[in-house]
Amino acid sequence: MAGMDGYYAWMLMATALVLMMTVPALALFYGGMTRARSVLNMMMMSYVAAAVVGIVYVLWGWSMSFGSQDVGGFFANPFELFGLEGVEWGDYIAVAFQMTFAIITAALISGAIADRVKFSAWLVFLPLWVTFSYFPIAHMVWGGGFIAEHFPAQDYAGGTVVHINAGIAGGILALIIGRRIGWPREQMRPHNLPLTMMGAALLWFGWYGFNVGSIVFAEGDGGAKDTAQFMTETGVTFMNTTVATMAAILAWLAVERILHGKATSLGAASGIVAGLVAITPACGAVGIVGAIAIGAASGALCAWAVGLKFKFGLDDSLDVVGVHLVGGLVGTLLIGLFSTASAPGGIDGLLYGGGFESLFNQFMAALIAIVWTGVFTTIIALAIKHTIGWRVDDEDEVTHGIDFAQHGESAYDIAGSTGSSF
Repeated sequence: MAGMDGYYAWMLMATALVLMMTVPALALFYGGMTRARSVLNMMMMSYVAAAVVGIVYVLWGWSMSFGSQDVGGFFANPFELFGLEGVEWGDYIAVAFQMTFAIITAALISGAIADRVKFSAWLVFLPLWVTFSYFPIAHMVWGGGFIAEHFPAQDYAGGTVVHINAGIAGGILALIIGRRIGWPREQMRPHNLPLTMMGAALLWFGWYGFNVGSIVFAEGDGGAKDTAQFMTETGVTFMNTTVATMAAILAWLAVERILHGKATSLGAASGIVAGLVAITPACGAVGIVGAIAIGAASGALCAWAVGLKFKFGLDDSLDVVGVHLVGGLVGTLLIGLFSTASAPGGIDGLLYGGGFESLFNQFMAALIAIVWTGVFTTIIALAIKHTIGWRVDDEDEVTHGIDFAQHGESAYDIAGSTGSSF
């Protein structure tokens, strides 16, 4: 990994892997979990997130996130590097890598509002949300802004920026937009679990670009460290990502077995994502034992949390809150316990004799992210609700199906019918 050639080669691969996490991995994962009449719309929400957010990111997103003209510590001047003006060609790979993070964060939100939202409303929401929520939080955490300056939390690949951010946004949208017709009285089961399991496997594969790429990107210069040191840091990150995910699968299935008497394929797929979410901020902060503990805690807590939506009446269709918010909080906060100075981050947490400072910083970073995105997501969601509106017509949702109503297509041509209601 010595020298810039190795840096660029790996970061090109990592960027491609993270883009794959949205299209097709997340699209497949979410698409299989919806009803058959909604699968194309669900997948389209991921695909169009890549298109819209990608364009916005190169126009003003990079400037707002990583520009040098700080505005109160909350974001950078969006016009400083508008359209990447002034960005050196050699830095484009860094821009592209961070662009893929913005894309998947926005796409994750769509799972909370599956089966009931107008495609046009989603298209309007995307550029507004990344501008007022994602870019500022990315700047505050990774761009030297308010959180980095006052509460220097460890967040290697987006526990706050990606998962807590998306989880809060998804929950607020689900609350403001309202429940699907018939929920929770009617069971709305995943229509194609093999698609979901395939998507989960691709997410796991792509996540190595997400986590290992992040620790390399954080150095800012692939030639700044010798080969042995880079191999150590990337090796730790890779292994932590792997074992945390394995632990989360087993923990999720164990909780499922205890609560419901069955260990399901959907549980295994969800456990994969829960473990990956939790280790995302911690991949460079903890050792192997800490990674296993974080993965197991996330798998168990997320498996329990997804059932709470029925108690609270929140129709979070595909468990964005239960997996991404809860998993993101688990990973972010447990860094304060399991962080070790022997890991690349070089900070001891509470269990390693470091006191409460790390835990406090992790807590404050999570709290600020929750408050910021909570406020701005609410404003954007209400503005759309009271202008163009979020919901498709009741008849389209119940009878025709959102795929046919919004896109004029059907995923499955059963007996030549397009507008089936199954």
